[in-house]
Amino acid sequence: MIAKLFSPRLMQLLFWLAGAFSLVMAVLPQPPSLSIDQFGDKFAHVLAFVVLTLLARLAWPRAPLWLLVAGLSVYGAAIELFQMIPDLNRDAELRDWIADIAAIALTAVLAQFLVQFWPKRDMN
Repeated sequence: MIAKLFSPRLMQLLFWLAGAFSLVMAVLPQPPSLSIDQFGDKFAHVLAFVVLTLLARLAWPRAPLWLLVAGLSVYGAAIELFQMIPDLNRDAELRDWIADIAAIALTAVLAQFLVQFWPKRDMN
């Protein structure tokens, strides 16, 4: 039952949905206010990349960890580059990208542990 709940195909779908949501929220000129906004911008970055990293690791459990970390880090950098577009009225910050990378690295290690010790399941 649990194996089906966390099947790689479902995790892949959730990963792409979460990635699309985070990109849209990052490039909207005036994103809607969310309840997590009370904790600050860096918290939102960390939360987004914790979720993305966990989903990525569960979605592609056999992928090299470095590849997931690199891909998500590049995605975080791309978001900051998009936020440099003047018409978006957003602020790109190196500290945001550093927060992204820190969240990715820590979550990747924890997620790898989860994947290694999770009961074996179909890895399709």
